[in-house]
Parts: sequence; C-alpha cells; structure tokens
Amino acid sequence: MTTPHKNKTLATFLAAIFGGLGFHRFYLYGKKDIWAWVHVLLFPLSIFPAFIEALVIGLTPDEKWDEFHNKNSDRKSDSGWLLVVLLVLTFGGGAIATIAAIARTFDLLFTGGAYG
Repeated sequence: MTTPHKNKTLATFLAAIFGGLGFHRFYLYGKKDIWAWVHVLLFPLSIFPAFIEALVIGLTPDEKWDEFHNKNSDRKSDSGWLLVVLLVLTFGGGAIATIAAIARTFDLLFTGGAYG
C-alpha cells in the first residue's frame, strides 16, 4: 500500500506563508494533529514559530524527509533551487519581522509609542 508523497518544498511554502494557521501541519499530518489546531487557536503567537518550522522543514535532508514522511511512497524527494530561494526569502522575512517586533517593543517601552 502506497501513501501520497509529501512534497518538502510545498510543506516549506505552507509553513512560511500560512504557518501561523498551521496549514503545513494539516498538510503533513492531517486534521487530527493537535499541534495544527494549537497554531489555529494561538494564531498571532504562532507566526514566529512557523518561520522556524519552515526553516527546519526546508533544511531537512531529502533522505531523512523521505524516511519520515514518505516511507511508503513510490517517489523520492529531489529538492531543487526553488526550495533554496524559498528558504532565503523565509529567513529574510523572519529576520525582518523579528527586528520590527523588537523595534516596536523598544518604541513602546521607551517612548510610549510616540513613533507610531
């Protein structure tokens, strides 16, 4: 019995773009995954961990990915340049979001929010 092939690039994309809503968890593990529902319930707080999850998914070697997610699949993963570009954009977006959150926190703490 074969199982559907789980695409690592698609899982990385879902984690990077819609990870705060747990779409990557639903894609990988289905509707019964408790952590997917935690992402949904804690949406604003789960955006930053989703960036980390996107990087972890994308940086997992193809052999290890297939061993864990595609054990009974007929296909083997072969990640290409699209995944590399997606990881660079994810890292950049996560860094920008983190720096913006830190800057806003310091603005609120030290100026009372005078700059926006």
